[in-house]
Amino acid sequence: MTGAAGDPGAIERALRAVAPERWEAYETLLGALAAGQVWMLLWHGTPGSPDAQYGNMEIGGHGYAPCVTSPEQLTASGWARGHEVISGLEIANALYRTRWGLWLDPHRPGGGVGVPWADLRRIAVGLDRLPAGPLRLSEPQVQAGQFYTVLEQQAGEVRPLRSLRRCWVQPVLGQPYLAIGLDLYDTSPPAIEAARALVQRAAALAPEGLAVSTVMMADEFDPVALWLWANARPFFDRDAGHGHPGPAAPAPQHPTGFGYGVPPQQAPAQPWPQQPWPGYPGR
Repeated sequence: MTGAAGDPGAIERALRAVAPERWEAYETLLGALAAGQVWMLLWHGTPGSPDAQYGNMEIGGHGYAPCVTSPEQLTASGWARGHEVISGLEIANALYRTRWGLWLDPHRPGGGVGVPWADLRRIAVGLDRLPAGPLRLSEPQVQAGQFYTVLEQQAGEVRPLRSLRRCWVQPVLGQPYLAIGLDLYDTSPPAIEAARALVQRAAALAPEGLAVSTVMMADEFDPVALWLWANARPFFDRDAGHGHPGPAAPAPQHPTGFGYGVPPQQAPAQPWPQQPWPGYPGR
């Protein structure tokens, strides 16, 4: 399937500007990828065929599906098998759900640039809706006694709410904020809305200038939720008694990969094209 491309050269221009620690340039690349299209390299089959399978690369122990960013780069890559043109939004939505990243132009000198699955998730959900990384996550040090008191006092009235956790989130771009993890018995829209409304009411008593956000603990793809499961004890736990810490949080069942942001850039271990391991199914 061919995705729309408002500016065919935007991804390549953004790609040339990306370098370690240049987070603004990387964010521009993500925006160009969200609005553009890529040429996915098929190891097996043809576009739309039942046996279509994307190529694969393993970099730093993590899986990436390779692609190129233009017909010219497809020619330069020397790829002699099939390919599929797809919008950046569609491929991001497909890959992040299986914790696969996307590697752009691996044939280029230096090996191209990898986009980890957590950043593909940002593209799929909306770049303006999730914080830019890499994220620094830690225990909150901010004093917000009234805010926490109201949360603990009123949390018992929100019956779908099992527990509350908290962490301090510092994005690489943008302002830091306090994240409240919502662990629910029932994740239906009304239950989620009730829990978020609780936090919103309490936020009126938060210190001036403190940004507060919520994260669903049931979201197995959210790096903040995964950190909370692994590192934060509940400050409200219905099962253990209101306002008392529960048992130690379970470890996350899924790896977070590189998290947000450009992974350590390293060229493929073998000259391109390298022999891939079993590929991610194509569309």
